[in-house]
Amino acid sequence: KLDVRALENRWESYLIEVVRNPFPGVNKALVIVGSDRRGTAYGLFSISETIGVSPWYWWADAPVAKHTELNLKVDKIISKEPTVKYRGIFINDEDWGLLRWAKNTFEKERGNIGPKTYAKVCELLLRLKANYLCPAMHEASTAFNKIPENKLVADSFAIVMGSVHCEPLLFNNASEWDKKTMGEWDYVNNKGTLNRVLKQRVTENSPYENVYTLALRGLHDKAMGGSNDMKERVKMLGEALKDQRQLLADVIKKPANEIPQAFTPYKEVLDVYSAGLDLPEDVTIIWPDDNYGYMKRLSCPREQKRSGRAGVYYHVSYWGPPKHYLWIASTPPTLMYEELEKAYRSTADRLWVVNVGDIKPAEYHINLFMDMAYDIESFNYDNINAHSVDFLCRIFGEKYREDLTDIQQTYFQLAFARKPEYMERSTDTEFSIQNYKEVDRRLAAYERIAAKAERILKELDKEAVPAFFQLVYYNVK
Repeated sequence: KLDVRALENRWESYLIEVVRNPFPGVNKALVIVGSDRRGTAYGLFSISETIGVSPWYWWADAPVAKHTELNLKVDKIISKEPTVKYRGIFINDEDWGLLRWAKNTFEKERGNIGPKTYAKVCELLLRLKANYLCPAMHEASTAFNKIPENKLVADSFAIVMGSVHCEPLLFNNASEWDKKTMGEWDYVNNKGTLNRVLKQRVTENSPYENVYTLALRGLHDKAMGGSNDMKERVKMLGEALKDQRQLLADVIKKPANEIPQAFTPYKEVLDVYSAGLDLPEDVTIIWPDDNYGYMKRLSCPREQKRSGRAGVYYHVSYWGPPKHYLWIASTPPTLMYEELEKAYRSTADRLWVVNVGDIKPAEYHINLFMDMAYDIESFNYDNINAHSVDFLCRIFGEKYREDLTDIQQTYFQLAFARKPEYMERSTDTEFSIQNYKEVDRRLAAYERIAAKAERILKELDKEAVPAFFQLVYYNVK
């Protein structure tokens, strides 16, 4: 009854079609077919979103309209393949929010971020047509792989697991490396133990879908110890990556070039890479931004020929020197589009991961990042500014479009001039009270959009108030 040839050999694609008389007693059936398990899920969730269930119904309390019946007009749909193969988030700096909330409110029985919390994260990712997760990795929270149920939960949602730039082969050295029993985290003097521990991790996790990070950094996201001579550092990192690849091939019983691998030249590792590190060409290079939304490097013409192609590690939340921004998400959508589109054009189409801190308050930015990763061709300089307004209008209604356009565009322009976190009197150059009415104009703009947000909050049905408070009102006020 169905011709599914269009889905053959395709990644995460789906077909939706009405079939007449599929089997006895049924006149019509709405059929969703996936090219793989995530494709099927995306097809189902596309219907869910069409009938009014926001991907953010749980994480941001987006209200779900109740219907006594649903009527769908279904034209046959065959989805495109996603623009970027692996698309996901990195939960980071979880100490302040996600960990405390899980520990004290949502997952009290675990007293930590565990399978119950990760199930909600994985569902959100699927609803956003994402497929990849780098889990929380600070010492304060329990390492993802220390709780065996976590990887079962991720696999039940078909989420591909990864780890960030400082975690080799899914191993969280910040909280899983035990000095007492394992000695120093030191590749030069303790190579045998390092490789044994990493081999054990790959053995435990290899039944599931993973992208394996090749890495060698020090504990707690610091530089790895060893010689200060750059030639020596290049040699040491090269040997470590070679060991890790051999280990993958030995455990997974496949040639190394058939196993998804990523390498992120972040901070001092970029210097080592630039100094001549020999990186196998099938490994995906994940280019980082500068922590503030500007890509530090893109693939040069030689790198663009690599079979592993490239990816992106991007921040919409950051904790570290010289300036943090964890309070409010304020990266302008236009900046994200400009930088990510540039990266995509230079072969960064294999893996995109965004550092979202605690997930809240980066809901909109996560949504934008995943929409671009899924279909960057649908974005351009004329429509990028409307994206955040479209996002809000889907939740709160078209009647607020004009006000929400003013609120969003003004909010991002003001924050681009100066992030709210950077307004500390003690350290920053302030806006001028004397010249150009800088302070007066800035305060007046904030007051104008705050008054609009206040008015909308008072008008909304009570079911919509929590979502509006979280996604608009709090940030502006």
